[in-house]
Amino acid sequence: MHYYMMVSPTEALIASMLDSSDFASYMATGPRKTTSEQLIFAELTGEFGSDFDWDYAHRACRAHPDGSPKHSVYLSVYRVLERVPLSHLGNLFLVAKDGRSLQLSPGDRPHPEHWRGYALYKELCPVTPLVASSLPPEPFSRYLLDSTNHISVPAIVFADVKIIDLDNPGHSDNGEDLYDYRGREHLRSCFDEVRKGPGKRSKTIDRSADIHFTYRSIADGIYFARYKDGIVFYPMPDRDEIREHHYEWGRSANFY
Repeated sequence: MHYYMMVSPTEALIASMLDSSDFASYMATGPRKTTSEQLIFAELTGEFGSDFDWDYAHRACRAHPDGSPKHSVYLSVYRVLERVPLSHLGNLFLVAKDGRSLQLSPGDRPHPEHWRGYALYKELCPVTPLVASSLPPEPFSRYLLDSTNHISVPAIVFADVKIIDLDNPGHSDNGEDLYDYRGREHLRSCFDEVRKGPGKRSKTIDRSADIHFTYRSIADGIYFARYKDGIVFYPMPDRDEIREHHYEWGRSANFY
């Protein structure tokens, strides 16, 4: 039996007899291949604590009378992320709409010397806005998790998103055509506010950005952070690596 934590498009903890690739295909396309949904989930390394009913999982997640595996048993669909210790995170899976999945493993965070003074973040769970920020990923996560702030969350999953070089847009490899959030001028004005406003750490660009978010817009990778539990980073392969080693997934995810 496996445990999977869904973080996008919904938050859930699911027990399943399927391995990660079959589970990805089942969740994205359904048992009859009639649905089509992009999703992100992490495999958990085992059971922990008493917040979830593990005994129910063992009772309910059993093979059907004909011997076929149980596809999914939902253990929770509410406030899951904040109750999962980062130490129990396994691999992360980015699933395309046709059910193909890209497996990411935890890795080293980007070196601070690459920081250019601003970033674009797509929050994925439990809230989902697109945000401009003057903070690098780790300070950004601490800012979101700080309960002394007027608004905070106990845990967060977010991706850093590609953006043009705002200081030298004509020499940027990351085109603005990756997203169109109410026009390029709105995007630029939000960054102007963050970069020039004293003490301004973040600015919401789009509160309903899920419909625009694509895997090809991810820059360095995806971050999981939890209050007093640190941060886990999943590096995203670049386009050339995806083409060479994960071609079919890349085609499904519209990388080329």
